[in-house]
Amino acid sequence: MQRRLRIGTRGSRLALIQAHDVADRIARALGLPKEEATEVVVIKTTGDRVQDRNLSELGGKGLFTKEIEEALTDGGIDLAVHSMKDMPTVLPDGLVIDCTLERVDPRDAFLSPKAVSITSLARGAVVGTSSLRRAAQVRALRPDLQVVPFRGNVDTRLQKLADGVADATLLAMAGLTRMGLADKVTAPLSPEEMLPAVAQGAVGVERRESDAEVAELLARIHHIETGLRVAAERATLAVLDGSCRTPIAALAIIEGERLSMRAMILTPDGSEVIETSREGLASDAAALGRDAGEELKRRAGPHFFEGS
Repeated sequence: MQRRLRIGTRGSRLALIQAHDVADRIARALGLPKEEATEVVVIKTTGDRVQDRNLSELGGKGLFTKEIEEALTDGGIDLAVHSMKDMPTVLPDGLVIDCTLERVDPRDAFLSPKAVSITSLARGAVVGTSSLRRAAQVRALRPDLQVVPFRGNVDTRLQKLADGVADATLLAMAGLTRMGLADKVTAPLSPEEMLPAVAQGAVGVERRESDAEVAELLARIHHIETGLRVAAERATLAVLDGSCRTPIAALAIIEGERLSMRAMILTPDGSEVIETSREGLASDAAALGRDAGEELKRRAGPHFFEGS
């Protein structure tokens, strides 16, 4: 590798932690000091600039990737680091993600100064979240609770909780763990309580499809099991044409050569929940995910997400 690789990322504390993790791994793979091997380039995205509205009102997941992917396509950066749960299933022409780091805890976390769980919150309590998936699952479990929009990075949301804007909030365990904030968690939520977002806890590295040199390098830091789990979950999402506008959840687990997964779709008000599961060879991950998505789509019918 004759050039110093420019790594594009959002500028939040969590995004920078993830980008520098990738930079460290690349430097080790090349046997070079980090500052000689890589340069981290911060790119502000639409999703970072607009903080007063839910993502679903603004256009969905691409809000956190558009400007970064434009820089990658134009050659302003050599690769991009993303939280895979933020990634649309269809990438721009000429770009590919075939490198994922080992997945961190995919569960959601419950945070509250007033209760130890969603079920123990007082009747009518306020839960803050910007995720339609989390909001729908909260409403399905506790229709009496008030769910309010809660935008901003992790630190901002924790401050809002401390300021009493809401009685509880929900965040990803992975992000809190990476930021050294796991002690802020009141309780992790098991997948049985709340099924996570597709690819939650996984970090992906996007590159130009034509860049063979970068492809060879990224293959050396790719975590194969995580890649298969993410492939299954994202295949389900792709069939459902999912975005931030539709509450969709999925989690794949691999034990030995076998993969098992659960997938779920909900109406935004939580009144309807459709769930399925699959099990098979891990090598068939994407096919299993597609099959689960097809079943959910068939059972939901064309009107399931109307008004979402």
